Order: sequence, then structure tokens, then C-alpha cells
Amino acid sequence: MRTLHRLSAVKVAKLHEPGRYADGGGLYLQVSAYKTKAWTFRYQLNGTPRLMGLGALHTVTLAEARDTARECRKLIRNGIDPIEQKRAKRLQAALEGARGVTFKDAADQYIEAHKASWKNPAHAAQWPATLGAYAYPTIGHLSVASIDTGMMSKVLSPIWTKKPETASRVRGRIEAVLDWATVHGFRRGENPARWRGHLDKILPKRSKVRKVRHHAALPYAEIGAFIVDLRKQEGVSARALEFTILTCARTGETIGAKWSEIDVGKKLWTVPGDRMKSGREHRVPLSDRAIAILKALPRENDSDWVFIGGKAGRPLSNMAMLELMRGLDVDAVPHGFRSTFRDWAAEQTNFPHELAEMALAHAVSDKVEAAYRRGDMFEKRRKLAAAWATYCDTPKRGGDVVPIRKKVRP
Repeated sequence: MRTLHRLSAVKVAKLHEPGRYADGGGLYLQVSAYKTKAWTFRYQLNGTPRLMGLGALHTVTLAEARDTARECRKLIRNGIDPIEQKRAKRLQAALEGARGVTFKDAADQYIEAHKASWKNPAHAAQWPATLGAYAYPTIGHLSVASIDTGMMSKVLSPIWTKKPETASRVRGRIEAVLDWATVHGFRRGENPARWRGHLDKILPKRSKVRKVRHHAALPYAEIGAFIVDLRKQEGVSARALEFTILTCARTGETIGAKWSEIDVGKKLWTVPGDRMKSGREHRVPLSDRAIAILKALPRENDSDWVFIGGKAGRPLSNMAMLELMRGLDVDAVPHGFRSTFRDWAAEQTNFPHELAEMALAHAVSDKVEAAYRRGDMFEKRRKLAAAWATYCDTPKRGGDVVPIRKKVRP
């Protein structure tokens, strides 16, 4: 009885009845109910039956199918699973193709795929900024498949103790990019950027190296003199910074501000919840000075951004205000003005603590929140904003000009 080569090319062409037709040695021609024909190889390995597709008849000839079946039988004889070897070859081919995909390529694709889900525009801008500053110089040009623990150490070690917060963000972002690359078949194996059970054995814990630092803030007694200097500065950055100070806003909220959020007539800025840290809409009363700043700003016909950046159709850079303050040589950062306001409200006014917290968009008690929703607390906050604007506009205290604290040079 013939065990191999039971079929012939002529017979294969004439077979139309649905079913499975053996050629011998585990090779079968499968005819479907739709009259399509394909080759399959059936075998057992370690007592487990397996079925491997070899391709459709219109692509794989009888002779080619027999050659493939013969190679499969050789593998089985050596204890190798043909299906697993096929998968391994495909993965290796994918990895070979991925050698042209650099870490920067993968990061760009990751950012593009995820930026729509990032509610804060500043957050989307921080990804390429931090990776560009700390990761790309070392691994940006390397194949994403070649990134290993040694490369991670080379990226993180120089900043791990000096800038622990930044280093932690960089590590997490690299880990996310490499996970993405693995899922897409651009690399294989464990993620060298993972912390638990890996980098935590190489680098010290953040709690051991982190120095608790608050955002450097200007003392409220110096704010008036600072505003005088600030108004001497030209450009959108200076106007954005003063607006940020007057509204007690976060810098990201300011640079993301749109004209559609502002009602000049009602002196109201409504920041939508998707741009707030709390995730809830925040109404901001605008003082007369804040309105004057807005009215003096340049506007673009095809843009809704309030504070226009250097690139057409784009808002101000998230670093613009910080760079401005560095140029003024002041020992403070933009975010620190929120602390300046809070200290002033607590020490120089009789406004309730909860009111100042609400002006900062901090969480408050349910009772106060209920009052806020009725609107009466908003009008009280309007008075607080006006008082703060007046204080900022008064550079003299007790007849003397208060000097601005400058940075101490080493």
C-alpha cells in the first residue's frame, strides 16, 4: 500500500467535493464547502495532535507542499515543533525588520497614538521634551530592539540623584515606549526599564535620594516691585505671567487658555474640567487688570489661543514663563506665585481660608462646595481677586520700595 505521494497534480485539480484528502506522511489537501483548496500538515508531538497550515493551493503547489511536509517530519524526528519554529522565524524576521526602528521612532509613534487621550496639552509637550533632553542623546538613535539594562543605566545614572523626580518620569516614559514596541513586535524579552525586580536592584529608591523641595516662591511683600519690573518686559510671555499671577492659575491652564473660554463682558474665565488638575470645571473671576491684559493681546484670525506662541497656530511654550523669570534673575518659579497668593491671603486679609483654597482650585469641604455651586462664593472670590490685583499693583510698603530677592550666585 502506498504511504506517500497518493495524490497527483491532475487529481488535485479535479477534486471539488468538500473533505480532507491524504497525500501521505501527514500532508492533506483540504477542500472547503466553498470549493477552496489548501494544504495542511497533521502530526503529533509528545502525544498532542497538532495541525499546521501550509498555504492555499493557488499559492503552494503539490510539490512545494510535499517539500514542506518533509522538512516538518525531520523537525519532529528531532523533537522540534514545526509550528513553534515557524512562529520563531516570523518573530525573528519581524525583529530583523525592526532594526531600522529606532527608540526615537518608537517614542514618536507612541506619543502620536496616545496624545489624544492626554487631557492636558502641557502633558503631551512634556513627553518629547523630557525624552529629548535625557533619553534621545543616549538611546534615541539606537534600534529599539537593542535597548538593554546597560543602556538604561547610562541614561538614568547621571540624573537619578541630581534630579530624582525628572529621572523617575524619564524611566517611566521609556518603560511605556518599550512596552509599546514589544506589543508591536519591534522587540522581545523583558522590559529593561521596569523598576520592580529590576532597576530597583541597581538604582537607589527615590525616597533615599529625593530632597523635598517646594516651588520657589516670591514673598508677598516683594510682589509689587516684581510686577513693576515685569511690566517693563515686552512680549506675550510677560503678559501671560502677569495674568497667571493675577488669576492664581497653574501655568498649564494659562498657556492652554482659549478665547472661547473667556467672557470679557462678565469678567469671567471658565476653564473646562479636562484642563484642570481636579478634572472639574473652574470659574475664574477676572480683575480689571486681567481684562486689560487680555484686551491688549494680539489675536490671530484662525486661532482660538489667548497667549500666542512663536509658531503659527500654536500657544505659548510651557517653558516661556520660566525662561522669562530666569532672565529677570528672580529666585522663584511661576508656580510659586500660587504660594505667594496663599500666604498673602492668610496673613494680610480677612478672607476665609476656604475662599483662598477655592481660588487656587483646591479641594474644599462639601458644604463650601455646595455654596460655590449656588454662585455666592464666586462673587466673594471676585472681591478676593480684586484685592489681590490691587495689592500686586502697589509696589511700595510703608513708604519704602521693597527690593526683589535675587538669586544667590555660587
